[in-house]
Amino acid sequence: MTTWTPAYSPDDGGLDDRVPFLARLESEDRSALLALGRTLDFTPRTILIRQHEPSAHVLFLVHGWTKVTASAANGYEALLALRGPGDVVGESAALTGRSRSATVTALEEVRAVAVERERFRDFLGRSPAVSFALLGLTADRTRAADRRRLEFASLSVRERFAVLLLDLARTHGRRTPAGIELAVPLSKQELAGSVGASREMVQRLLKELRDKDAVATGRRTMLIMRPDILRRIAATDPAPGIPSPPGPSER
Repeated sequence: MTTWTPAYSPDDGGLDDRVPFLARLESEDRSALLALGRTLDFTPRTILIRQHEPSAHVLFLVHGWTKVTASAANGYEALLALRGPGDVVGESAALTGRSRSATVTALEEVRAVAVERERFRDFLGRSPAVSFALLGLTADRTRAADRRRLEFASLSVRERFAVLLLDLARTHGRRTPAGIELAVPLSKQELAGSVGASREMVQRLLKELRDKDAVATGRRTMLIMRPDILRRIAATDPAPGIPSPPGPSER
């Protein structure tokens, strides 16, 4: 049986949208839920769930990170979220019976537990605590989406991009002697889709940041060397846990 060890607790700042579904459950409920499914392994860039396809199962991520994207009729693809260990994906379509609203793609080696739609729904019917946990997760994700829409309306693309990089550094950053390395591989197009910009605009913004020695970039890699510069652009307070490394003053 596949198990998952939570890396979060209710003391991590509250059960907001960044606390994954499995971390919200009691250990007995978590074990019982995962025991209903079968374990699947996915290689990087493999699609786990495809937009517009019918729903047959729910996936519980136990290892590795994924991206959630949605495509518009004109072909524009937006990055909606990153989901990792402990998260559930595909639950909305499973509950409503509608087709998938987004595509979920592995960013690295991913292991997940697939639970058939009817087994998942039956389990929720027998487990009020799990049902309320799922309802809470849905509410938190909706509130996060509302905050993002407000942010889009109030900030410029340049400011939104700085906010995005700071958020990725806080949630997916690895400390290195040179700076904060983003642990999830995202392309320029995926970064652009996350802030509602074009790929060309993101290229220009990255060049500006490289010229300021704020970031260093490679193929799907990024190192944030001067988060203080990003904070000035975003006009935000210093992000918790991300001290600014020593360096020359911004020119």
